[in-house]
Amino acid sequence: MSDTTSFDSFGLTDEILRAITEQGYSTPTPIQLKAIPTILNGRDVLAGAQTGTGKTASFTLPLLEILHKHTQGKGNRQVRALVITPTRELAAQVGESINSYSRHLALRSTVVFGGVKINPQINKLSHGVDILVATPGRLLDHAQQRNVDLSNVEILVLDEADRMLDMGFINDIKKVIKLLPHKRQNLLFSATYSKKIKDLASGLLNNPEIIEVARQNTTAETVSQIIYPIDKKRKRELLSFMIGSNNWQQVLVFTRTKHGANKLTKQLIQDGISAAAIHGNKSQGARTRALAEFKQREIKVLVATDIAARGLDIDQLPHVVNFELPNVPEDYVHRIGRTGRAGNEGEAASLVCVDELGLLRDIEKLLKRKLDKEIIPGYEIDPSIKPEPIKNGGGGGGQARQRRGGGNGGGNRNGKPSGKKRAKSSGAGSKYNSKRRG
Repeated sequence: MSDTTSFDSFGLTDEILRAITEQGYSTPTPIQLKAIPTILNGRDVLAGAQTGTGKTASFTLPLLEILHKHTQGKGNRQVRALVITPTRELAAQVGESINSYSRHLALRSTVVFGGVKINPQINKLSHGVDILVATPGRLLDHAQQRNVDLSNVEILVLDEADRMLDMGFINDIKKVIKLLPHKRQNLLFSATYSKKIKDLASGLLNNPEIIEVARQNTTAETVSQIIYPIDKKRKRELLSFMIGSNNWQQVLVFTRTKHGANKLTKQLIQDGISAAAIHGNKSQGARTRALAEFKQREIKVLVATDIAARGLDIDQLPHVVNFELPNVPEDYVHRIGRTGRAGNEGEAASLVCVDELGLLRDIEKLLKRKLDKEIIPGYEIDPSIKPEPIKNGGGGGGQARQRRGGGNGGGNRNGKPSGKKRAKSSGAGSKYNSKRRG
């Protein structure tokens, strides 16, 4: 391995390099190669990277290096680096990464998010931390109760900023920024570049370095994608058949709503397939247990909504199934990004009924290509079925672009979205039917 492609080439301190080696990494990913030296040079960064590219380490490693060089005493520590994430799971994941890479450093970090008791978090904050990872709502709760002082923050990281804006956290983010010192380094990471992201970046970042390691809104080349046309009432039957006949052992399945996740989970269990659901109505303990059982292959299927699945880190996940297509096409990219991570091969299957053909067109337009389709013998579609409006949003060429809310993950400020339910819109026309619904 040449020196130019090793972590040694960044000039990181020995303690950090030791931790990297202990984690089993030796070669930086493309996003790390571009982001780490830029951040070490003190530049603001606007980075676009697909999930599974090593994004978290690309800001964690230089952040730790910068703080380590100017380590404060063990007295009254103030927060010097703030990482804001949209969901509890992602906050926990980032916190684990920081702990792993800082294990040999005299830096202190903690994670705060909603859905759990606040007093243990207050206790940790009272002892002082150098690095704070937080969801927007719970962070503001602590700030308003004066449990945390953000006036000495040197580095601000907005992780998965596109998701935070989609979840309606823009006002909370603006409130947090007002609590920070004007002079600081800003790092904004986003899987997609929407107009809202560009607007946020223009007001937040100072002459940023723009880093993009993959064409925006693309899917990993290692993920095979296939569409299975199927009648809506037969989706569960087809899913159980696919899991059983192919002997799939680890499958992440996406539904549009929390109710749909619960219903599908019960049906799969009735079919003899071990399954669990994670969504915004589940307690943090239940979500953590379900994820642990899935990772350890104690259950075959994890059924999730988009919000709950954000930030899930599952190594070598072989199968992702869209039981229902997402209302927003960018979410398709996020969903199937759970598989095919770090160069591993993965398979993304989508069960598409006549109601969802407009959503499928939106996805193909975003990807700039048609997705392969396959009809499984015995599961042919009934051409007499007409498209119907999609409940809880979507359809009709994907015109609905309101904030996520009702179906996907809850409605409070503690790391979950708060928003109004989408208006129903009519289902799109069908290539399987000659007439469109008016």
